[in-house]
Amino acid sequence: MIRIDDRLYDHASFEETSARLAEQTGLLTRAGGRYAVCFAETIDWLSLFFAIRKAGASVLPIHPGTPYPAARKLAIGAGCDRLFYNSLTAEVLDVPVVVEAKGQLLQMSSGTTGAPKCVARSWEEIDAEIESYVATFREPETMTPVVACPTTHSYGLICGILVALKRGQTPVIVNTANPKYLLKVLRETERPLLYSSPAILHTLARLLPDGEQIHATMTSGTLLPDAWFALIRAKSQHMFQQYGCSESGCIAINPDVTATGDMGFVLPHLAAETGSSADDTGEIIVKNTDGIAIHTRDLGYIRDDGMLVFISRMDDMINVSGLNVYPKDVEDAVMTMASVTDAVAFRKSDRFAGERVALLFSASESVAPQAVRQWCSRHLASHQLPMDILQVETIPRQANGKISRRDVATRHAAGEFTTPVAGPITGAAS
Repeated sequence: MIRIDDRLYDHASFEETSARLAEQTGLLTRAGGRYAVCFAETIDWLSLFFAIRKAGASVLPIHPGTPYPAARKLAIGAGCDRLFYNSLTAEVLDVPVVVEAKGQLLQMSSGTTGAPKCVARSWEEIDAEIESYVATFREPETMTPVVACPTTHSYGLICGILVALKRGQTPVIVNTANPKYLLKVLRETERPLLYSSPAILHTLARLLPDGEQIHATMTSGTLLPDAWFALIRAKSQHMFQQYGCSESGCIAINPDVTATGDMGFVLPHLAAETGSSADDTGEIIVKNTDGIAIHTRDLGYIRDDGMLVFISRMDDMINVSGLNVYPKDVEDAVMTMASVTDAVAFRKSDRFAGERVALLFSASESVAPQAVRQWCSRHLASHQLPMDILQVETIPRQANGKISRRDVATRHAAGEFTTPVAGPITGAAS
């Protein structure tokens, strides 16, 4: 069974709907094929998803907020020959039909450090991930999964929905547009485990009155700023964190988060190699059951107790006159200012230092860039100081809650961001 907002759909209902959709869409008369699906309604998307999977075909989930031209481009980029865009009549795309021996889940990588690419994982690989996840992560067995994140992303689809069904649980899927409604659902749910993005978790933690906690929260996708982590941790009876990538799915799970960089323990169906300590960091390289090495482009290390610790995206590091700057260090310092609510640090080319730190931040009131820089000068080394500071209404995030520093830097260079309070402050590091 699956609950979507206030409506419960039982197994028989899904079986009947999926069978009807398989017949209506011609799934039963085609061998394999790649289908891209973009539906506004979660029930429509999930029903077609289960039908496509049962037919042994491949599917590319597309976020429901994607405009048609962008959805069509994604479908073609993933090699899909059919596109369902809010219609059960598929658009036939001008690409070669791919007849695969095994159906696959197709996903576009987030593109946070480069152009998005299509990642294909067989249903057997997905099942192996689910088996490992369920066998290892035992804490949620008596909890009710509440999925408040896109079900077109592997985090919500695999870890939220498919894992719950494997456990025999009824996942509760909630639209995140109204945080107060989400809080209502959490209060009415027995021992809820909330799968959501850092931004949503932070919003809920701020809305919760003193003395009230969420039973359990799960965070994933991006490193929590220290200020956000402290608030969410205080508002959660139990707090979990998971780490993964498009190519391998979930890699590690932390069953009791005490520090934002502690990603968790590597799931047994995978092996990970990286640095051995904070003074000996390295790229996190994951090997799947076939022994294929997946380079995550993440920098980290594994502690003696087996905890995988994340430091930074390798491509996010900023090299200022030969000195490495981790964006999170800058963001954490800025977000200790009383009125600052969010921040993103990113690289900007500089003819003297090679690269400099640039910063976008949001706040509950107007804050002069000079005040931000003065604050930073008391908490950061000179090479870490942001040289270009802009206040914006909101920090741009992707649908899955991640920030693409590459995208922010490109948009900043194009002059897209403006500040409502003052112009940018620029200059050499002191």
